[in-house]
Amino acid sequence: MIQKIDHIGIAVHSINDALPLYTEVFGMKLEAIETVENQGVKVAFLFAGNIRLELLEALSEESPIAGYLAKRGEGIHHIALGVEGIESRIEELKEKGITMIDDTSRLGAHEAKVAFIHPKSTARVLFELCEQQN
Repeated sequence: MIQKIDHIGIAVHSINDALPLYTEVFGMKLEAIETVENQGVKVAFLFAGNIRLELLEALSEESPIAGYLAKRGEGIHHIALGVEGIESRIEELKEKGITMIDDTSRLGAHEAKVAFIHPKSTARVLFELCEQQN
C-alpha cells in the first residue's frame, strides 16, 4: 500500500527566513517554491538525500497552517506517504476504520493528488497520502 515516505512537511512562519538554515547550513538543494491556493499555502521543496522536505508558509490567517503555527509554533506538520491509486487507498483505509480528513483526493503541490488522514486515527500524527503525477 505505502511505497515510501514522499516528504516531511514543516510549518514555518516565513519560507524566506527559514531557507538559509536548509540551503546554506545543511546544504540541501532547493527544488522549487510554489503557491497552492486551494490549501492556502506557499511551499518550498528541498532535496535532502533520499527524501524531500516541504516548508509550508500560510498565505493568510485563514490558512490551516496559520492555525497550526498559532497553536503549536514552527515544526513538523505532517508526514507524506507515497501511494499509487490514491482513491483506492482512501477507501481501504476507511474500510479499516481510519478517519479521513479528505474523503477524496485533492490537488496539492507539484500537481500531486493528496488526501489527509485525521490524526485521531494515527496516534496524533498527521499523515498525508500523496500520489505523484509524473
